[in-house]
Amino acid sequence: MEQSTSDERPVKIEESWYEILKGEFEKPYFGYLKQFLLKERQAGYVIYPPGSRIFAAFDYTPFWDVKCVIVGQDPYHGPRQANGLCFSVNDGQKKPPSLVNIFRELNNDLGYAIPYSGNLEKWAHNGVLLLNTILTVRAGQPKSHHGHGWEELTAEAISALSEKRDHLVFILWGREAQMKEELIDPDKHLILKSHHPSPYSAEKGFFGNHHFSRANDWLEAHGIEPIDWNLVDKPDSESEYL
Repeated sequence: MEQSTSDERPVKIEESWYEILKGEFEKPYFGYLKQFLLKERQAGYVIYPPGSRIFAAFDYTPFWDVKCVIVGQDPYHGPRQANGLCFSVNDGQKKPPSLVNIFRELNNDLGYAIPYSGNLEKWAHNGVLLLNTILTVRAGQPKSHHGHGWEELTAEAISALSEKRDHLVFILWGREAQMKEELIDPDKHLILKSHHPSPYSAEKGFFGNHHFSRANDWLEAHGIEPIDWNLVDKPDSESEYL
């Protein structure tokens, strides 16, 4: 978690999100969280994602640009995978099984080609907040940073979007994500739920959920430009397909 060099802010995060979350950065739980991460590093543990990418979801998708929120759990815990966006991996990394299934559903729903890269930065730039509820993890140990404060911060982010914005889409895949449903006003926003895209549950209700097209239908119905879910720039190029 990097310190800002330009001002007295306790964290370096995109401006609009800083204004929304600045009160959280002064609370005791956040101070504890910073000390926990410091102790983890002092003990020699490798933490993912890198410090400059911890708040990438917020940095790529400013508060007032959000159209859709996809809620994940914690970052990938393997080397060079996590880039701060839920379900996303860095270019050149093998796509995890859940992401493979997400792309399969995208292809079935909207017909878009399945890309080689699992990097979802384009979605983030198009208004999709790809938010893990836990923003860091110890290398090789999933959920190792559970219960140390990240959940409070990301819950506040979801609550603020629900309260201050209108007509957003919240996509909740699996039980962990659906626990955040209580933070969202269903009278203002569209909540889409299904099983998780994990190979253990995708066949039970993730495939065929049509969440990508349903999200765009909702946005268009409320006068909002739909999301460009297509991640393939050259659909006629074989190199872009699995």
